[in-house]
Amino acid sequence: MLIGEVKKMEALERAKLTRQVTLIGAATNLTLSIIQIIIGIWGNSQALVADAMHTFSDLLSDGLAYWTARHSGAAPDSDHPYGHARFETVATLGIAAILTLVGIGIAWFAIERASHATDFIIPDPLTLYIAAITIFAKEGLYHYTVHVARFIQSDMLRANAWHHRSDAISSIIVFIGVAGTLLGWQYLDSLAAIVVSLMIINIGTELGKNAIKELVDTGLSPTRIQDIRATILAVGGVRDLHLLRTRRFGHTAMADVHVLVEPYISVSEGHQIGLEVEQRLKQVIAELSDVVVHIDPEDDETDASCAGLPLRAEVLRRLDIAWQHIPIAHSYSQIVLHYLGGRVNIDVYFPFNVITTNCDQVATINHSLQQALREYTEFNTVKIYLV
Repeated sequence: MLIGEVKKMEALERAKLTRQVTLIGAATNLTLSIIQIIIGIWGNSQALVADAMHTFSDLLSDGLAYWTARHSGAAPDSDHPYGHARFETVATLGIAAILTLVGIGIAWFAIERASHATDFIIPDPLTLYIAAITIFAKEGLYHYTVHVARFIQSDMLRANAWHHRSDAISSIIVFIGVAGTLLGWQYLDSLAAIVVSLMIINIGTELGKNAIKELVDTGLSPTRIQDIRATILAVGGVRDLHLLRTRRFGHTAMADVHVLVEPYISVSEGHQIGLEVEQRLKQVIAELSDVVVHIDPEDDETDASCAGLPLRAEVLRRLDIAWQHIPIAHSYSQIVLHYLGGRVNIDVYFPFNVITTNCDQVATINHSLQQALREYTEFNTVKIYLV
């Protein structure tokens, strides 16, 4: 099976697992939030009602994750020629923003409760059991989601998993708050809430920072770059490489590399080397889904630039002018141009029936052709070949 087909199957399976995890999370969040609101209002627990609102916010992130799972795995189209993988990155950034705002909200709520401790209403003990059930349910969702996120290497699901854990932590705060209130320790839940809110804000900012790095085309890690270099240099025909650039697209990555090869090989051989480099990279570097290989006959970062040199039609016109007084010059069967070192090297092929195999005659003609180009600074060497 071709590598492209395998990656397509993996993308479809990945999208399926993401949707499955997201739907389970959404159903759990909806059930828990309804129960929390009913028991919170009935049991006089403002903390439980607030936690229910927090749980409702998860439905937003679940919906965002589900929508992204349906679209990020879609095939490239005219508007998105590189695919839709960065839909997942944008969703990760959105969930990170929600996490950060939730952390700030928890801190604000804790400070408000601490400043109005005398206004607390003693909640019903039943709210303590609901808080405990919520903790276990949310922590279970976290472990399930993060397991799948690691399996399919999804930052978006990992972000959503931490959102579930932030809910479990906030439910712990509710549990401590209710228990503390029942025992008379009215400030205990507020102090815990502030500490945990800072943890949640830190998680949100870290996830957001990674998503932003991807959106601004931050490359792969130095270790991964070294793996890519080693893989390329192991391909036969590759002399060296330069201008190696990488960037991430969701769970996948792209690489753009300039590969140095022997300057006088054929175009088809250079193309074959490029294909081999592409296939090897996709086989060895799992996250690489797209590789662009530029075949270079020389290091264009250090050697003289060939920019501005005439192309074939203009070169042939100038050669006709320069060689017009050399009759045999117009009997060539083929001319091959080599753009190297900022100048054009010229290979001229003559049939055997035009030039004898006498070495002196060949050398004389070669010298004449070379001398006729001495005023043309764009041309370098001329070599004659018999075919």
